Amino acid sequence: MKTPGKVLAAQVARIQDSSIFDIRSENLPTWCPGCGYFGIHQGLNSAIQRLGLPHHKTVIVSGIGCAGRYPFFSHTYGLHTVHGRALPVATGVKLANPEMTVFAVGGDGDGLGIGGGHLPHISRRNVDVNYLLFDNSIYGLTKGQPSPSSPIGFKTKASPQGNADAPLNATLLALSYGASFVARLFAGDPEGITEALAEGIRHKGFSFFHLYTTCVTFDKEFKTWDHLKEWVHPLPENHDSSNLKQAIHEAMDDLFSVGILYRRTE
Repeated sequence: MKTPGKVLAAQVARIQDSSIFDIRSENLPTWCPGCGYFGIHQGLNSAIQRLGLPHHKTVIVSGIGCAGRYPFFSHTYGLHTVHGRALPVATGVKLANPEMTVFAVGGDGDGLGIGGGHLPHISRRNVDVNYLLFDNSIYGLTKGQPSPSSPIGFKTKASPQGNADAPLNATLLALSYGASFVARLFAGDPEGITEALAEGIRHKGFSFFHLYTTCVTFDKEFKTWDHLKEWVHPLPENHDSSNLKQAIHEAMDDLFSVGILYRRTE
């Protein structure tokens, strides 16, 4: 059934009169149709708007990969840096201008592969940066190689014999390194992303967001939408986010529970 023209016109007018797109740049996202990054984009945009963060006091730093394009799509300051170096550049931005709200974004290859050596140090220093790790367990921009979070046996066109290496658990790494705020989230739940980001942004210290997402182009067997929707579920109701040991056990024992696992309160 087609929507009447008058109804569509009213909806367009309402959107134009709102501030919903103020955070978006004039550059439309160029990710593949169906990519989970659109949900993450919506979640971060909504968090920035909900908290009323001034756009001229917000900066988004990216590395290389599909997530590397992110700063072009937001009406904030942005830095598109080199592969795996989003975190040290974000650290420099925050130290140079502490009044800025700083986000770093990157994929699992960018953040756990070539850039993996930076996560422990920004965690232990507790720099007030918000890091969003887009984890689709594949190198999407370079045509589908296994990444540091790909499971053993994972097959793609670039790995027809299956991945031979054990995957990294990004949530567990962040907790082990001493990150003071850690959340695991799902790209198919933009509102859940918004709520967790709002909490993490208000938190003073390093905030790590492990975002499960999918690569609809190169992954047809592991982190598909159908699988992720089946696997992800909320943290237990009795989960104590102030208890680091409990958070570590949860990250180890249940790979697909989502929510705020840990926040340091002292």
